[in-house]
Amino acid sequence: MLTDVTHEQLPKLASRDPEGHKGSYGRAMIIGGSRGKAGAPALAGMATLRSGSGLVTVVVPRGVQETVAGFEPSLMTVGLGEAACDYLQQESLAEIFELAANQTCLALGPGMGTAASTLRLVHALYQKLSQPMVLDADALNAMSEWKEGLTLNAGPRILTPHPGEFQRLSGKKCADDLNERAEQAATLASQDRIVVLKGHHTIVTDGERVSFNQTGNPGMATGGSGDSLTGIITALLGQGMTPWAAARLGVHVHGLAGDLAAEELGEVSLIASDIIDYLPLAFQRV
Repeated sequence: MLTDVTHEQLPKLASRDPEGHKGSYGRAMIIGGSRGKAGAPALAGMATLRSGSGLVTVVVPRGVQETVAGFEPSLMTVGLGEAACDYLQQESLAEIFELAANQTCLALGPGMGTAASTLRLVHALYQKLSQPMVLDADALNAMSEWKEGLTLNAGPRILTPHPGEFQRLSGKKCADDLNERAEQAATLASQDRIVVLKGHHTIVTDGERVSFNQTGNPGMATGGSGDSLTGIITALLGQGMTPWAAARLGVHVHGLAGDLAAEELGEVSLIASDIIDYLPLAFQRV
């Protein structure tokens, strides 16, 4: 029986140290991108910055590096593979391990694509990197091809599937009833593997506890919204929050930023970058 902690006080970020520097607030690395999907890792990186991360590096195929770098000058970017490389490949594993060595936390999947070599890369990173990691989008699709590998995580993991991705991961269609859906999500979760099942009243569970998010609106059903959530949670991990706390607060702040944006812009015209633009006000509110 899951314990519902929905109405418990939300976790809070620690106050910033007057003597702090950019290294004090996390070194975050976003791994993703492919030809035609350069915006996804860029949005995730921008959300990570707006959520307080001190340093953000976006690792992408070399063929899309210039495009990603053009979104936001505060992002550091690394391009891997040949000059015209369109997707991340398993051959870049050693380089990614080297890059990850001094990172506080990682996000894997935005815009990554599902080439066979990319899937193998995801499997290796999931199994071997010990830092806290948020998995979204194509990283989840990669893990759905290797379900037995879900329990082989080398460190804390936060899985953020929408219902379709959850069905591919679990082999079961999401229940319509919210409590049943929470029980389904709990079967994939554990103490070091948080599941964030996105949707109306997004579910956060560690297999024993469950929280139903109370923020957000239908205008957030737009491309890139999930990438912004990935960035928010990643930034909170980098600032020292536990995976459970980072997931709970991240989901709340993401929805709140969407609500604030919708109040000003309306739900119909809302796009993912609007959510990122309203993150400063959302963090002030919490």
